[in-house]
Amino acid sequence: MDIQVTKVATPKPRPPEAELGFGRFFTDHLFVMDYTTEKGWHAPRIQPYGPLGIDPAAGVLHYGQAMFEGSKAFRGVDGALRLFRPQAHAQRMVSGAPRLCMPTPTAEQMVEACRALVRVEADWVPKAEGTALYLRPTLIATEAFLGVRPANAYTYFIIATPVGSYYGGSALKPVRIWVETVEVRAPRGGLGAAKAGANYAASLHAAVKAKKAGYDQVLWLDGQTHELVEEVGTMNLFVLLGDTLVTPPLSDSILAGVTRDSVITLAREKGLTVEERVLSVKELRAAHARGALREVFGTGTAAVISPVGELSFAGEPLVVNGGAPGPLGLELYATISGIQRGTVKDTHGWLVDA
Repeated sequence: MDIQVTKVATPKPRPPEAELGFGRFFTDHLFVMDYTTEKGWHAPRIQPYGPLGIDPAAGVLHYGQAMFEGSKAFRGVDGALRLFRPQAHAQRMVSGAPRLCMPTPTAEQMVEACRALVRVEADWVPKAEGTALYLRPTLIATEAFLGVRPANAYTYFIIATPVGSYYGGSALKPVRIWVETVEVRAPRGGLGAAKAGANYAASLHAAVKAKKAGYDQVLWLDGQTHELVEEVGTMNLFVLLGDTLVTPPLSDSILAGVTRDSVITLAREKGLTVEERVLSVKELRAAHARGALREVFGTGTAAVISPVGELSFAGEPLVVNGGAPGPLGLELYATISGIQRGTVKDTHGWLVDA
């Protein structure tokens, strides 16, 4: 792509790395590209960060045609800038967009755009361990019209934010999880396999209730029987039952996480048995009762590994591993973080130079 670059006249001051948090600060520039049915994707550009001018009748505002990705760029211990599995993230948007009747740039164009933005924002990539430059590629319908149909115009853009730990403080602080038995994040046949904004809107109500009750997030169950485990918060779920690592199988109600795939690959390389299979609440409770529920953790780009210290079933707490992070979760976090930072050899080609 011929990406036109227009830089800001006065860059923003850089925030102290100890105060980054997650999604609080945004870099000086963003990438933008437009689509119409007549022109296809055109006008790729990097421009100063600022509001996007969209019509009040834009399809995204009325019919919810919106999806996004989340990936990270890292400053290695050698000072080089690298992205972690950008092709997998791009391909997930390519695969998910047809469910919302949305066109996308090619996966190669999306990776090229991410790399170009990281190069422009090189000074924003933090150095400290546990930090990264989080990239948020987003796709929205921008045609101005009223009428229930797919839009004919779209905008793809990427914003970037330097981040520390997703939950603040220790990157592996165990979380307390409320098991939701009424509300559903994504039913079968819905949008759950696409990273659509609507899935996150659907999750907010239960998440707010859980937090008011003193919990960090929600364990989502299937929409039909409310007996089968699906996701935890905005993450894929893993459970260590005895010596076997179990994760629910992918379906049209579960997002195919890139970190999920990385964990499965690394766990199997370590000689662990990994099963992608149906996992019920009944099995979880029975395993806990006999002492076989050794670890529970979520996986995702933002937090990488998020240990679960407690599951609450209608107020009945199931404490996992004494409420502390388990050794497997800690080891997987250290391995993935080490690959991202360049202290552990990347034997899978997951890192891409900016």
